[in-house]
Amino acid sequence: MAHLVRIENLDDPRLGDYAHLTDVALKKSGGEHGLYLAESLLVLERALRAGHEPRSVLALGSSVDDAMALLHDRDVPVFAGAPELLEQLTGYLLHRGLIASMHRPPLPSVASLLASSRRVVVLENVVDPTNVGAIFRSVAAIGADAVLVTPRCSDPYYRRAIRVSMGTVLQVPWTRLGDWASTRSVLAASGFHIAALALSDDAVALRDYAASAPEKVALVLGTEGDGLTPEAIAAADTIVQIPMRHGIDSLNVAAAAAVAMYALSVG
Repeated sequence: MAHLVRIENLDDPRLGDYAHLTDVALKKSGGEHGLYLAESLLVLERALRAGHEPRSVLALGSSVDDAMALLHDRDVPVFAGAPELLEQLTGYLLHRGLIASMHRPPLPSVASLLASSRRVVVLENVVDPTNVGAIFRSVAAIGADAVLVTPRCSDPYYRRAIRVSMGTVLQVPWTRLGDWASTRSVLAASGFHIAALALSDDAVALRDYAASAPEKVALVLGTEGDGLTPEAIAAADTIVQIPMRHGIDSLNVAAAAAVAMYALSVG
């Protein structure tokens, strides 16, 4: 059963997960795959539903009872204390009532995600966790099957990405890719047509591409500002662009992802 731990000071070493640790430090803590932080009851609920295991919960006010009820028969400590004490520990107010330290699950293989997918989103070097979180939220809402991220892409389990996504990064299947040679090979072997969203003289308008889109599409989106690398462009089967008006050349990557996914959505 979940058990309540009232804290009067910050001496308990189990509170270390919440003590001003960066996302990178959390990733290297707490076991084989590291930890991440889930903020709010909604995000914790989505994490548990996805099969993720909590290590502990830090809760405030009425959120204490909510956390105890949600965790139910899990043997997890729920720490509770004065708001000032918890703010001293974390460095910020718990506006959402609780924060949970969660074990990161192992990432699945690329091939296993592709096996049951028809639409996947590939994020190349998208470094802003806000954009990553927003893209995951659109993926969950509009209906892509999985997200693949390159080694230099911001980690979807970073706290800001999870928060912006409303916890959907914990629901949408995702994993990391290798280089473009191996990525193109595995996508092609699984029957995917690679559509890179980029500005190019020979690009096909999104509406025209969507009108006769292949059965399986991997939509590739690039980093903020610079867009896709030459390697990503070379790996693509088709270059696609969203036509712009009034002298605007492009959308924010998260907005572009939502528009393109909607155009390519399948029933």
